[in-house]
Amino acid sequence: MSLDLPSQQHPDVGSILARHQTTDDANTLASIDRPPSEVEELPPAKIYHPLSIHVLALLMPASMFGVLARLGLQALTTYDGQSIFPLAYVQATGCFIMGVGLRMKVPFGFCGSLTTFSGWQVDIFDSWVNSGQFFRGGLRDFMDGFTQTWVTLVLSLASLKFGVYVCGAVQPYFSAPPPPSKNLRYTLTILAILTYAATLPVYFFLPGNFRHQATAALLFSFPGTLTRYLLSINLNPRLKTIPLGTFMANSLGTALLGFFHVLQGFPSPVSQNACSLLQGLGDGYCGCLTTISTFAAEIGALPRWKAVSYTIISWIAGQLLLLVIMGSSFWGGHVKEQMTCSFQTS
Repeated sequence: MSLDLPSQQHPDVGSILARHQTTDDANTLASIDRPPSEVEELPPAKIYHPLSIHVLALLMPASMFGVLARLGLQALTTYDGQSIFPLAYVQATGCFIMGVGLRMKVPFGFCGSLTTFSGWQVDIFDSWVNSGQFFRGGLRDFMDGFTQTWVTLVLSLASLKFGVYVCGAVQPYFSAPPPPSKNLRYTLTILAILTYAATLPVYFFLPGNFRHQATAALLFSFPGTLTRYLLSINLNPRLKTIPLGTFMANSLGTALLGFFHVLQGFPSPVSQNACSLLQGLGDGYCGCLTTISTFAAEIGALPRWKAVSYTIISWIAGQLLLLVIMGSSFWGGHVKEQMTCSFQTS
């Protein structure tokens, strides 16, 4: 049975999910993406300021590895005759890892960059309008979009809870690692910054056909994660009704991804370099700006009706934004539903 926790308590979300409880405390929900703070009564060595260089720097490799894992999983699960849409694997994997991280009380920037709310919303809208030009009727277009909606939600929530359960089952057999020393923290910070700095020469010096596949997305991954992180830590504690920061990040990223898709569908195609940059902005910036893993954790921790309303509001906002941006462009005859620009092949 689910229990509502009093608002003056600030337990971690992992414990709330493990105990099948709920909370509408904004500060508790905001702790999903926030580094350990004084509120959690931890030793000083484990507490970090949300905007410290150590925290921001570690978001860099988390963003890069998250987007690489997402693109790799999508490539692996995209093939003729596939029985499930590729993003299902991405969302399930990211939410499972998020569940493990929440139970361990370790915020993973990796999960938010691996999962994507904007890609989910665009895939649903593409199903409504049958952008793939499949031979099927309007009812089947609706069923395809409806299936992508409920399967993603159910799979994400189930994977999150499974991650919490698995971590809780094995955690007693492993001791928590000690806090890193000052020298180790600075070493990791420098390595993280250098790793992200390498994305710029990688983009320019690797062959052009790598740009739309990965290097452009790597370049824009950290700005997307940083935008989401700043929105989360600043706006999520402000409202008890919904996590405002996550909602704004997901809505903004969905609108931008729809806009980038429109630019890629102009009758007069943009250049190959511009097409690769737009793909990188979609996969990297929008993919890392929006998140299903945090969204699922918030839904799982909120009281029932608040969780339902938050889910519906977020979904409707995403679809309405795409209706205005993509739908008006498609049906006005100004843009094609399929990509018209091409990528470099060498």
